[in-house]
Amino acid sequence: MAQGFLTRSLCKIGGVDLMGCSINSVGVFCGSASGVGDVFASQAGSLGAHLGHQQLSLVYGGGRVGLMGAVADGCLSHGGQVTGVMPRTLVDKEIAHPHLTQLIIVSDMHERKAKMATMADAFIVLPGGTGTMEEFFEQWTWGQIGYHRKPIALLNVAGFFDPLLTMIDQMVAQGFLSAQYRDMLLCASDIKTILSKLSEYEHPPEKGYAQI
Repeated sequence: MAQGFLTRSLCKIGGVDLMGCSINSVGVFCGSASGVGDVFASQAGSLGAHLGHQQLSLVYGGGRVGLMGAVADGCLSHGGQVTGVMPRTLVDKEIAHPHLTQLIIVSDMHERKAKMATMADAFIVLPGGTGTMEEFFEQWTWGQIGYHRKPIALLNVAGFFDPLLTMIDQMVAQGFLSAQYRDMLLCASDIKTILSKLSEYEHPPEKGYAQI
């Protein structure tokens, strides 16, 4: 767990002064495709720009295409530090971003996720496909069982996550997910709101095995 996140200090994220925030790096999970229309790539670039402007390091999957490339380019264009983490097999397919601050090459997808989880103080999830969802659910689950105490948020661009949130609410309604773990999942459609929520996050008690 990143100790800096627990520091009680005044900081400024996304133009808003906040207490209790010392997030230095943000892990972003997002698609290697751009999606339909321009809205998803535009918001990914804007998120990266906000992180760079606020001197928050970006940790992501290392790609140069789709939303991955857009968020990295946005951060780099505003002076941000960007670390990509990518398995060798994907680097060899020439989809790695060529202008990153740092590219960490790992052996497989499991090592990639573990490395990103270690390096990031908080997580933001952008729209994406099955890989993005897998990364998101793993980090959310790890938070529930106490592997980490870092906040995780969905940036709900154009209502992309609305069906997923409905399904998650169904999990609560049918007794498969505790309401406190639903509440630990942050969500907003506005970047400044997302960053504010990350800074104000309070982690709930971890699950006992009977609750899993």
